[in-house]
Amino acid sequence: MPTYHGSCHCGAVRYTVEGPILEAYTCDCSLCTKKNALMANVREDKLRITQGEDKLGLYQWNARIAKHYFCTQCGIYPFHKKRSMPDHYGVNLKALDDFDWASLPVRAAEGRDMPITDPNARRDWPGPRTNT
Repeated sequence: MPTYHGSCHCGAVRYTVEGPILEAYTCDCSLCTKKNALMANVREDKLRITQGEDKLGLYQWNARIAKHYFCTQCGIYPFHKKRSMPDHYGVNLKALDDFDWASLPVRAAEGRDMPITDPNARRDWPGPRTNT
């Protein structure tokens, strides 16, 4: 079984993913659309953080079930714990080193119409906060 190595842009966060990775997907939810990520599903026991776990930031919204991780140094999104498949990670294929993501078939996943479960959740990102 192949093992892939990934990292954020600055190298503070490093991890391995045990494959194979046979397909990629995009998601049309507001967060994934803005991240423009190309992802693959990986079982949680197939992803291992090898360096920089303390450098990972966490972003959650809506139901606060999915856990979207990013490097607090460079901002790159390496992976997220999935809401729809809580025993899987969505891995950013473009953050894997020497991985030919362009050769994979890509399917579209529907995230935009996942139900909003938090009655106080914003449907759209209102933009950066400004001092008034």
